[in-house]
Amino acid sequence: MARIFDIVEAPDQGAREMVTRVPGRGSSDFRIGSQVICRESQAAVFFRDGKALDTFGAGRHTITTANIPLLVNLLGKLFSGQSPFKAEVYFVNTRDFIDMKWGTPQAIALRDKDLGLAQLRAFGTYSMVIAEPQRFVAQIVGTQGLYQTPQIEDYLRSIVVSRLTDLLGETKAGLFDLPALFDEISAAVKAKVVDDFDAVGIDLKQFFLLSISPTEETQKAIDERAAMGAIGDMQRYLQFKAARAMGAAAEAGGEAGGAAATGVGFGAGIGLGTGMAGMIAQAMQGAAAAPAAAAVPDVMSLAEAAAYLKVSEADVQTLIDEGQIKAKKIGAAYRISKKTIDEFLAA
Repeated sequence: MARIFDIVEAPDQGAREMVTRVPGRGSSDFRIGSQVICRESQAAVFFRDGKALDTFGAGRHTITTANIPLLVNLLGKLFSGQSPFKAEVYFVNTRDFIDMKWGTPQAIALRDKDLGLAQLRAFGTYSMVIAEPQRFVAQIVGTQGLYQTPQIEDYLRSIVVSRLTDLLGETKAGLFDLPALFDEISAAVKAKVVDDFDAVGIDLKQFFLLSISPTEETQKAIDERAAMGAIGDMQRYLQFKAARAMGAAAEAGGEAGGAAATGVGFGAGIGLGTGMAGMIAQAMQGAAAAPAAAAVPDVMSLAEAAAYLKVSEADVQTLIDEGQIKAKKIGAAYRISKKTIDEFLAA
């Protein structure tokens, strides 16, 4: 026979521990007349056969047929009501849980009006209190089979991330527009999560979205696009770089000759600058001629199509998804005909 408990309590429950189970594993025998001791910010919920039964609040309680009728009804009138009964007790922490953290374990993939496709991560905090211990035990322990705090936190976090993902998909806001919408997004996610938490006996008090950030891949695409925007006209940029190189070469040549050889140094600088200018001009001509000289395949991969269009692969993927460019998917790869792209450009 399992140990008979005459005093039922959880004196070592930590401030961050949501539920403490007595006994730690399996069921045990509790005698009618045993003492149940609940400390402040605790509630004791008796649980048997997958059901949350009676609940005791803070204070010292004696188990009698009057204050725990549901368990006693299971016994009938055996041994004049003095028989031990098998059950589990869950001591629920009813303190406010503040600074509860949530975050996306994996990146959220969203369509973006500027980037085509963006992968984002988000995290924040919330505060809550277990307002209805019996419902909490019935839903979390009975339905979900969870009673360890890390497991419960993971379950609640999954609810938050699911609602956030759904909301971001509905808003269709671009990555660069999201920072201005943090308060609105926080309020909207809280409104969605409140009902889910209430269904398991939890009162959601505050909810905060602290950050939405791109993944490394998305950040790289942003940086490349920003660099291209800053450069602007590539030909003028190369001309500017050539002029600077000529000036630097002339100055270096002038200084090398000293005061006595200023003319020679200056001439050498001009010659060096002219030579560099010639090399840069040839490089520019070669760069301009390279696209024309390079053979463009009749059937392209996603990367080749992006290079041909001078856009990112994500932009090409968006055009395919929207039906603007027809492509064949073979396995996990796309193949696009050059004719299709030329027709798209000519349209």
